[in-house]
Amino acid sequence: MIVAIVIGALAIVGLAFLIGAVKIVRPYQRGLVERLGRYKTTKEPGFNLIIPFIETMQLVDMREQVVDVPPQEVITADNVVVSVDAVVYYEATDPQRLIYNVADFFTAITKLAQTNLRNLIGDLELDTALTSRDRINTQLREVLDDATDKWGVRVVRVEIQRIDPPPEVVSAMHAQMRAERDRRATVTEAKGFQEAAIARADGEKQASILAAEGRKQAAVLDAQGDAQAIELRADAEKIRLERIGEGEGAAARMRLTGIKEAQADNSVLTVEYLAALERIGDGRATKLVIPAEFAGLLGTVAALAETARSDGDVDEVRPKGGLTVPSVSERVDVPPPRDGGRP
Repeated sequence: MIVAIVIGALAIVGLAFLIGAVKIVRPYQRGLVERLGRYKTTKEPGFNLIIPFIETMQLVDMREQVVDVPPQEVITADNVVVSVDAVVYYEATDPQRLIYNVADFFTAITKLAQTNLRNLIGDLELDTALTSRDRINTQLREVLDDATDKWGVRVVRVEIQRIDPPPEVVSAMHAQMRAERDRRATVTEAKGFQEAAIARADGEKQASILAAEGRKQAAVLDAQGDAQAIELRADAEKIRLERIGEGEGAAARMRLTGIKEAQADNSVLTVEYLAALERIGDGRATKLVIPAEFAGLLGTVAALAETARSDGDVDEVRPKGGLTVPSVSERVDVPPPRDGGRP
């Protein structure tokens, strides 16, 4: 009976010893093994055995962790009190230093982030701080990464969650934003009016240019039409005059031929000559050239007139220059012209 109890007790102790010796490390963990209070080794993920009651294992999570930095009051360079909070993302790179170099990592990283965030925001004005979050995040990450390197931690990134100015500053910012938007709206409207006016002016300019070009082309076409019409009229008039001249020449030739064939005397030729002079006199010439034989021609005409006059006709005597008419006994007969009408 006693032997059975002892064997049972030894079995229980052995089972407890076996359970205490077996350690399972997950893939995202590392196991720090201490023997009698001193660091011995770091176990990798998987099945591991330790000596119970002599060795202990502490698991360290190697995954990326998040630390929420509580809000804090920060005074900017232009003396505006703002409330700032951030989020820090980190991951362990050396589990041994993470466990042995810092007692409370979460508290340490939180206070370090608050201090450096206060320094960075304090060097900036409010407007710059509100518009420079990326630069603040980068600078804060670099500072925290350098400070936490000895703790076996790498700061992956830092994100500023909020920068909250006081209510009165927020109201002033809203008023400024409304004024800026009103200004932009006014400028945009003015630019729209300006562009519309420019577009209208360009349209009117193009319309004027096109109208002027149209008038120019119309004038050119009218001038070309007039020139062609004048040329055609001139050609037609030329042809008409040529035809008339040809007709008159033919008629004259036929008349002369008829006179020649009829064997007309000088009286007929004289009448034809006077008719020609009549046609010459009806022209538009301002100067007429009378041939030298015109005096003889006048004599011939006078002879014809005497022949055609009846015997009972008497020359009518007309006074000239206010002189009195002489009597019949006082009149003197003028001798007839000699040598072709010359005196």
